[in-house]
Amino acid sequence: MKITVLCVGRIKEDYFTDAIREYAKRLSRYVKLEIAEVEDEKTPDKASDAENAAIKEKEGARLLARLPEDAYVIALAIDGKAPDSVELSQHIEELGVRGKSHLCFVIGGSLGLSPKLLARADESLSFSRMTFPHQLMRVILLEQLYRSFRIMRGEPYHK
Repeated sequence: MKITVLCVGRIKEDYFTDAIREYAKRLSRYVKLEIAEVEDEKTPDKASDAENAAIKEKEGARLLARLPEDAYVIALAIDGKAPDSVELSQHIEELGVRGKSHLCFVIGGSLGLSPKLLARADESLSFSRMTFPHQLMRVILLEQLYRSFRIMRGEPYHK
């Protein structure tokens, strides 16, 4: 299976970079992993709703242009399905059985994902109703993907 993590913005803190590198290394036993980034837009303080919508559309257009054509697209969105770790593992395994050999998880910028990107996604996934920094979300996603593959293979994992 191939997994692409498509993200808005670059990682700025070394501790996030180190965690991402560690989980990418762990995941390499199970999948071919690619992490792709698109440029984020600067968000002015006290931006209007129209400015925020324009920023999301610009970032969304960049993401849409980078979506792999053959991938099953899973958008990370606060109102998506919220499985537990075992359910996520079972879902990923089921997607593989159904012939979805390339999954693309999309993480938006600080304002979230554009309506066009959400409409293009095959499904939406939520890790919580809380808001997390998009840089931290990469770490959380990779950790949960690693946990999912350990669960699939009956290998020990922390509960």
